[in-house]
Amino acid sequence: MRVCTSAFAAGIVAASGVGVVSAQPSYDIFNIGVVDPGDIGSQGLGVSPGGIAVGRSQGVSNQAFSWTEAGGLAPLPKLADRAFNVANGANNSGVVVGTASATFFGSNPLPVMWVNRAIIQLDLPGSFTVGRANDVNSAGVTVGSVGGGIQETAVLWDASGSPVLVNTPTPGGATMRTAFRINDSGWIVGQGTDPDNAARNVGMVFDSFTGDSFEVGALPGDNGALAFGVSNAGHVVGSSMLNQGSGRPFVWTQAGGMVEIPLPAGTSSGIARAVNSDGWVVGIASGQFAVPFLFDGTTTYALGDLIDPASGWDLLTNTSSGALGIAEDGSIVGTGVFDGDIRAFAMIVPAPGTFALLVLGGLASARRRR
Repeated sequence: MRVCTSAFAAGIVAASGVGVVSAQPSYDIFNIGVVDPGDIGSQGLGVSPGGIAVGRSQGVSNQAFSWTEAGGLAPLPKLADRAFNVANGANNSGVVVGTASATFFGSNPLPVMWVNRAIIQLDLPGSFTVGRANDVNSAGVTVGSVGGGIQETAVLWDASGSPVLVNTPTPGGATMRTAFRINDSGWIVGQGTDPDNAARNVGMVFDSFTGDSFEVGALPGDNGALAFGVSNAGHVVGSSMLNQGSGRPFVWTQAGGMVEIPLPAGTSSGIARAVNSDGWVVGIASGQFAVPFLFDGTTTYALGDLIDPASGWDLLTNTSSGALGIAEDGSIVGTGVFDGDIRAFAMIVPAPGTFALLVLGGLASARRRR
């Protein structure tokens, strides 16, 4: 992971004789912007492992977009008879998937894919008339759901675009209703339902290669979970709760089971939304405000504490902020408030040399103060 605390910089600090506490990550934050100048806001909803951000711009355009640091914002065309489009996931080849709806509130949704920025409606299985696409992996396998209400069922579209229902039950009989993410090993994570307890959320994994489904369990005192994200290394993240109550963020692995993620100060509940192969997790904690956070496997940071306080961004004192995606290099995509407007953001780890220069400058300053 390209982080600011490099071994080279640590060596410089050690050789200098200047003591330093464990450094927190540092980020540059980018305003992804809006598609149309008349749009009221934008949301960052996901990022590919290699850093292609996706989301939606709301207001005049109501249009999906992709974004890269090098290329900037790229509006994605709409489905002809659906005025409200959103991009939810992407792979490193630039394939983007999402949902096209008839209204802002998501009525009559259809699953869509953008390939080379051309939109394609994905086929619906059987008699289903609505659906949603949430993520796509490097093989071009897309996941989401079809149907609505108690009929909603998780689905995958193979690389050829053929839909297959994900309805293999767990040993306890739970079935997946919504598939949120898929990794390159074919693990699909999502929300399931328990046939014996409709009030209980079931955090599920479906292995599309073996055909097996299993639950990730729950934290002590809880009876269920929601599984929102999965890394290529097999980390699963989400929220654990008792029935439909407030949740606690977790990260799960086969080796370690479910581990609770500490909440940032001033919050009382939270959801982990995405994780990379290093086990770095991002999500949203709640209290008086919505606080997007980063968990590095040891410490939880409020994202607002990892950016320049003079940047113009508020990620600490509003109810609109969130972090929904993290790339393999640690780049984070989400939504915040910039100069009073709701905007999608990308937080990028500075180039490796940047931190070394900062350290050298800090050491010189420290020596001058002696």
